[in-house]
Amino acid sequence: MKYWNVRLFQNKASFQLSKKWFVTCIIGLLLLLVLFMLSLSAGSNWISPIDVLRQLFNQTDEFTFVIETLRLPRVLIAILVGSALGVSGLILQSIVRNPLASPDIIGITSGASFGAVLFLTLATGVISMSFLPVAAICGGLVTAVIIYLLSWNKGVTPVRLVLIGIGISAILKSGVTFLLVYSDTYIASKAYIWLTGSLYATTWQEVISLSWWLLIPLPIILILGRSMNVTELGDDVAISTGIRLQRQRFLFLACAVLLAGSSAAFVGGIEFVGLMAPHIARRLVGRSFLGLVPITAIIGALLVLVADLIARTMFLPLDIPAGVFTAAIGAPFFIFLLFRTRNR
Repeated sequence: MKYWNVRLFQNKASFQLSKKWFVTCIIGLLLLLVLFMLSLSAGSNWISPIDVLRQLFNQTDEFTFVIETLRLPRVLIAILVGSALGVSGLILQSIVRNPLASPDIIGITSGASFGAVLFLTLATGVISMSFLPVAAICGGLVTAVIIYLLSWNKGVTPVRLVLIGIGISAILKSGVTFLLVYSDTYIASKAYIWLTGSLYATTWQEVISLSWWLLIPLPIILILGRSMNVTELGDDVAISTGIRLQRQRFLFLACAVLLAGSSAAFVGGIEFVGLMAPHIARRLVGRSFLGLVPITAIIGALLVLVADLIARTMFLPLDIPAGVFTAAIGAPFFIFLLFRTRNR
């Protein structure tokens, strides 16, 4: 059999998977497992993979602090953030029908960053730092609502959504720069590191909190995902098949905001993952939306894991933000996509 049909939630969610999809998924998971072990082993002190496994299965207590307190939460949040950003980019590229769309380009990440920097500038020492993620998520949500409302004209079209998103993103970035210039030097330095995208000093509480945020959009993606393939054919085709296009577009936009905003809330602005991961996934398994979701999540996790591994091991004793390396790869990738689609 070449294809398998999967049905969930009493046939409310259904999708088709191929042998190629299964092979790609297995290879991706194996690569993720290798990187997972390598990330737990590598650092200022090398720990052999055998000792890592013994520690994970409670066979030894020799490396409890290094592995379970320092490295494991950082590795897990890298996987969660990479997966969330990748899927967020996939959703935006699908609803906007533009290969250049991603959370950082369309303005969602800029909104989350503005919310976080505003919190750091005005509320540090007044409100507990545990509310920083809430401020970032609220910034992303408010920005998405503004973009959606400004794009509305008897409905929301992809072109207006992109153009207004880019304009709002530019305004918010200038606002972030203004806040950094006029804030205290210590606050500005702290905010700048956060904006670059760093996984440094990740805790188990952050991993658990982010996991709960990422679970919220999952049912919506599974139930409405099968109609996304139809909407990519155009608004007229989607409406003619009975799809409530504006409601679906709003729900998917909300999912993209939750995924990208919650990720930015915990690790800062790791850019271009949401741009690169969906394109790589489409090259591997085609364009079926629900089939792309897990592959895109795996590729996004791999990108952030590799970036963080390089950031904390190649320049010891310095711990460079992972966002520096995703931007170093993603900026040329964006230029390549822009060049390739210049005549469309």
